[in-house]
Amino acid sequence: MTSGLLLYTTAGCHLCEHAEDILYQQQVAFLPVDIEEDVSLIQRYGTRIPVVADARGRELDWPFDNTTLTNWLAPNGG
Repeated sequence: MTSGLLLYTTAGCHLCEHAEDILYQQQVAFLPVDIEEDVSLIQRYGTRIPVVADARGRELDWPFDNTTLTNWLAPNGG
């Protein structure tokens, strides 16, 4: 199981819920980060969510599916 991922999200975002489902299907551990709680996150991600970020600073913007996520998570992915 992969860990150390962040999912930038917010309440009521149906695309974010779909992204969470994809992460759960892939058995990927992640921490949801509600952008609504931070003005700088709103400015950065407000029109991009959901966005998955890893510890290396890479980001995967929506839209993505199981295949895209798998490729992005691969050691040389992204």
